[in-house]
Amino acid sequence: MKQEREKMKQVKTEQEYREQITKDELTVGIFTTTWCPDCKRLAMFIDEVIEENQDKQWIKVDRDEFPEISEEQNVMGIPSLLVFKNGEKLAHLHSANAKTQDQVREFLNNF
Repeated sequence: MKQEREKMKQVKTEQEYREQITKDELTVGIFTTTWCPDCKRLAMFIDEVIEENQDKQWIKVDRDEFPEISEEQNVMGIPSLLVFKNGEKLAHLHSANAKTQDQVREFLNNF
């Protein structure tokens, strides 16, 4: 049986986060928390978006677990989607614009 690739990796350490964003491939980091209503809404459709964007690596960062990373990346609202490559932040979809599947798709179409 073919093992399915893990769609979105939950970041457990700052080192894991840093290793992933410095890779020479597009990485989408979703900054979220367990208590945020908009994050729960995003969770309802994000798997479908990930399926459509398998050319990218996906990581999930809990803002409450990693406040330093969130501050460093100017993540004020959640959920926020950030795109990285070679350690550089290429784009940031702020929470106010990440409420619908179409908004997230449109953002990712730039990459």
